[in-house]
Amino acid sequence: MTNFKCHRKSVDIYPVLAEIRMNQSAWAAQTGRQSRVAVQAQTNAIPLRGLRRSKIRGRRRRDVHESRYTSLAGRFPNTVALLESLASDLGGDLGRAKFARLPPGARVLPHVDRGEYYACRDRYHLVVDSDGQSVLTSGNEEIRMRTGELWWFDNRKVHSASNGSDRARTHLV
Repeated sequence: MTNFKCHRKSVDIYPVLAEIRMNQSAWAAQTGRQSRVAVQAQTNAIPLRGLRRSKIRGRRRRDVHESRYTSLAGRFPNTVALLESLASDLGGDLGRAKFARLPPGARVLPHVDRGEYYACRDRYHLVVDSDGQSVLTSGNEEIRMRTGELWWFDNRKVHSASNGSDRARTHLV
C-alpha cells in the first residue's frame, strides 16, 4: 500500500467525541465547504483552523498557506490540544483542520486537492467515529478506517469517500 499509511491504531478520541456531542449546532455554523465545493456537497464540516483571509491578496483560496484557529475552535479545547500534540509528535506544523462528517449514504466525489497549499502539505485523517463501513480511496487503493486510527493518505492522487453505513462517519482532517 503506497497511498495510505496508518500512523496510530488507538488514539483516545473520547474527549473529542464529547466535545462534538456538546456542540452539535457547530455543524450548521459554517456551510461554505458544502455550498462552494461541489465534490464536498454531501458533507458537513466544522472548521477548526482555516486560511487567513487577510493573506489572500488576490490569491486563490487553495494557494493561501497561512492559517489560524477559527472562532469555533474555542468550543473544542481538547481537540485543539490533540491537534497540536499530533502535529508535534509527527514533526510538523498545523495547517488547516476541520471535522468532516459524511452522513449515511453520502459520498465525496472523486477529486484531487490542487493548489500551492496542498502541494507541500500532508493530509491526515483521525477517525473520530466510524463503524468501518466508510470507504476512502486514493489512486487504485481502498481502505476502511476504524475509530481511533490516524491515517496519512495521498490527496494529490484522485481520491473519494463513501459511507455505506446507516450512521454518520466523522473524521478530524
